[in-house]
Amino acid sequence: MVTPEGPPMQHAGALIDVMDALPHELRARGHEVAVALPFYREIRENPAFKEEDTGVTVDVRVGDKTYIAEYLQGRSSSGVQLFLIRCDEFFDRDGVYGEHGTPYEDNAARFVFFNKAAIELARRLVPSPQILHVHDWAAALVPVYVKAHRLPFATVLTIHHLADQGSFWGLDFRLTNLPERFFTLRGVEFFGKLNFLKGGILFADRVTTVSERYKREVQTSEYGFGLDAVLRENAHKLTAILHGADYERWNPETDKLLPADYNSSSFWGKQVCRDALLGGLRLSPDPTGPVFGMVTRIVEEKGFEILVPLLDRLLSDDVRLIILGEGDPAYETALAVAARKFPDRFAYRQHYNEKTAHVIEAGADISLIPSRFEPAGLSAMYSLKYGALPVARATGGIHEIIEDYDPTTDAGYGFLCYEYSADAFWDALRRARELFRDRDLWTKLMQRAMARDFSWAAAAARYEDLYRELGAGDKEAAD
Repeated sequence: MVTPEGPPMQHAGALIDVMDALPHELRARGHEVAVALPFYREIRENPAFKEEDTGVTVDVRVGDKTYIAEYLQGRSSSGVQLFLIRCDEFFDRDGVYGEHGTPYEDNAARFVFFNKAAIELARRLVPSPQILHVHDWAAALVPVYVKAHRLPFATVLTIHHLADQGSFWGLDFRLTNLPERFFTLRGVEFFGKLNFLKGGILFADRVTTVSERYKREVQTSEYGFGLDAVLRENAHKLTAILHGADYERWNPETDKLLPADYNSSSFWGKQVCRDALLGGLRLSPDPTGPVFGMVTRIVEEKGFEILVPLLDRLLSDDVRLIILGEGDPAYETALAVAARKFPDRFAYRQHYNEKTAHVIEAGADISLIPSRFEPAGLSAMYSLKYGALPVARATGGIHEIIEDYDPTTDAGYGFLCYEYSADAFWDALRRARELFRDRDLWTKLMQRAMARDFSWAAAAARYEDLYRELGAGDKEAAD
């Protein structure tokens, strides 16, 4: 697997969780799996991760320049083989894609290098990999190079996030060193620009999305971000596989990061976590209303466009709100201002901390997911397992994860809104707050939510079928 993000990176993001859990699950099913990603400064400075030099270096051509790729190796905490591609000129930086909301100007060169270096790694591995499974735009040129150089690999591209496509000036095409015929309508050219993700969609053998609903959404003009026509033309190789939750890491019964564990039969531990969360953030204890929590990237697509206008109205009642995450400086500022205005009721923490993230999930009564689009919805899976009932906008994977509570049939365990607006989201919030007063009913909904199971086994089996279709075969067939 080739990915721009993965373990041992630790900031909030679904891709890192997927790249930890999916390879681990496939490995448990008997497959040989390795993950290749850049050797970022964040990884190098992680004291818990130990890498070792393979001694292998390769010259990688990027346009007119040549850079040296060094290959390091290690293992994730779940035991998956990691290969780290080192080039300090490109990856020894504070950020992954940019800093303070501004992308690095040389991102095209950085990730052309990464794609080429990943392919050179694959060519040298013994035994040779049968499939290169690449993730998102920053690895999406791998299938293009495989086809251009007729390399003996099958390729799968998973689109986690269609909005980010790796779109750069047309002049940057020279950095790829691909023949000119690839900078055409049937190649990586898109309205005069170099588009990494379009190239991956066209040249990968299979393309997957991370939920059935998202597969349909990306083929529409509203959610296709310009690539909807390309995806419709390639619909024959599109597959939807709903990703799972890593219950080895996210399970309140066994979570070592919590001050107390709990399950759906006994919520004493959840109350301990709630008290610890509020105390640790110096918020007033014992609110009459619910504790709301969010662990997310602070960007428009995550719904801050409709959430920020509601903050004053929400915090005027005796509730508590905790948000953890970083992203768009404008939204970060708005949250910081609101936290100063309501210091006893609202805490905003910018820098991701895994322990804080887990305690928020455990201590919250309600999780907020106002996303404009939510391809997979892993955060909703975590919230359900921790009994933090979600108030969410119905989009992408949310449709497959959360069932809206219907009082007439007493079915469901969450609160959905279907229109992307502050008023619609407020209506869903209001329904949840009113129901919260009925403690017996709320407890029943929590138990219902915690019983939902989104383990990785089903998703891994679907990927196995996909790999088998590409001729890789399973372990028994190979034997």
